[in-house]
Amino acid sequence: MVNTNQPLDKDGLFTIGEMSTLFRTSIQTLRYYDKIGILTPEYIDNRTHYRYYSTNQFERLNTIKYLRALDISLKNISEFFNEKNVDTLLSILEYNHKYVLDRKQELDKIEKKVTNRINQLKSALSASYGEIDIKWFPKRYIMSLDRTFTSEDNLEVFIRELSRKYRLDDAIFLGKVGLSISKIDLQNFIFKRFSSVFLLIENEDNINESCTPLPEGLYATIHYLGTHEDSAVYYKKILAHLKKLNYQLNGDSLEITIIDDGITNNANKFVTEIQLPLK
Repeated sequence: MVNTNQPLDKDGLFTIGEMSTLFRTSIQTLRYYDKIGILTPEYIDNRTHYRYYSTNQFERLNTIKYLRALDISLKNISEFFNEKNVDTLLSILEYNHKYVLDRKQELDKIEKKVTNRINQLKSALSASYGEIDIKWFPKRYIMSLDRTFTSEDNLEVFIRELSRKYRLDDAIFLGKVGLSISKIDLQNFIFKRFSSVFLLIENEDNINESCTPLPEGLYATIHYLGTHEDSAVYYKKILAHLKKLNYQLNGDSLEITIIDDGITNNANKFVTEIQLPLK
């Protein structure tokens, strides 16, 4: 690059605006490339501070655009220009290839988790509230914290304790936290005392250590509008229904608030699901 006070022969030179048009690259981006030293103009007029480019910069800008299209960082592009050879480029491309594959796997997990959440919310919104279904669930896993507490206690305290116990990312909790009532309490119609708080694990969470398996099998389920405090009437309804059908309980309940104040300010839209394992 040459700084000059002398009048320029501008034949064969291109202003920054013309370069922007030719390469469909913003003027701001071209100025930034100049600032970080990967694309300096052929001339800068000291009097006007106008930037002028020659065809010498065309190939370099094409290379920058090509590498950026491959998601190569500007830092790595700068390293390539500092040591411009095949080995350097190959090393940068191989590194970026691994990054892309890792990112692709992560995005696949995110896509599955988003899909799961969409399906869960749609199912909750379209459920026939207060109606009992008998469903087959595959084997699932939970992380649980065994504590005895009631609906009057602050559930968030136990969720924080669960998070600390397993060193979990708080983002994992949304829509998957539940409470359990022990089989014995259910049989004795005690519905205000919980035996544990748990986190329902999705396949995409990749958390296997210390997980508790929930066996596959039949579950009696019911969705209702309300929170854990409103659950007693629905437990009674399910247990009466199971007695008629000669089903027996096969474990503790799973009580999951699918829609709560973390999602909506409208308490009338809260949705909770109860699942009772059967035999």
